[in-house]
Amino acid sequence: MSKKKKKFKETTIEDFYDLRLDKVDELVAALKGDEDENAQEISFNVSDCTGESADENRTRLGRQKQFDPYKVDKFSRIPTWIKALFVKFWFAGAVCYFIMFGLRISDRLDQLVLTGAVLGLIVDVLVNPLFRYMESDRKEYNAYMMFPFPFKAFWTFFTNLIYYVLVLVCVNYCYLGLNELINCIKHTSDTIHVGVEPLLFGVFTVACDMLFIGIKDGVVALIKKLKNKKKEGALNV
Repeated sequence: MSKKKKKFKETTIEDFYDLRLDKVDELVAALKGDEDENAQEISFNVSDCTGESADENRTRLGRQKQFDPYKVDKFSRIPTWIKALFVKFWFAGAVCYFIMFGLRISDRLDQLVLTGAVLGLIVDVLVNPLFRYMESDRKEYNAYMMFPFPFKAFWTFFTNLIYYVLVLVCVNYCYLGLNELINCIKHTSDTIHVGVEPLLFGVFTVACDMLFIGIKDGVVALIKKLKNKKKEGALNV
């Protein structure tokens, strides 16, 4: 009984591949134009593809506008690090504007916790999925995410909330340090206080965020290096 069942499976697999090979041969023949001698060359003119007037789809030199399937758009020419840092900076500034300025919470600690939690929510729901949408097979945006997991995990929602509360605490110390530095080097007796506003807040947030991400990436790289050395040592033995 088992032999018959195994033979039936093998026959089914062979038939499965035979059918696909025939379809591949038909597709290759169709692309080469062997089956249709009167086949016309595919036009890439915009007017032919859209049905619009040829006069309306001409360049400044009078040539027909054409579709270029291999053309790289201007957005793809921007370096990855500029796009990633700008997205993180913009969302951090937006959270500062709508949460800190909009709610005007009097207690400093409550303001930091709420702003950090909202920023973590925005990163988990909007920023990281946006990075996944823009990335290629090289996963170049992993270097700009604290938790660069390819799948949507439930626990990353809470870890992002806690992580960005920690980032906001560091941002608060950045403001305190900046004010202390200005008051130490100033030439007047008046106390200068730099207030929170979206632009500087975004810069401090991105700087603290990338500092933590850099530390994490360094630790991960070190662990991988130690594991590879152990494997090489085991193979040599």
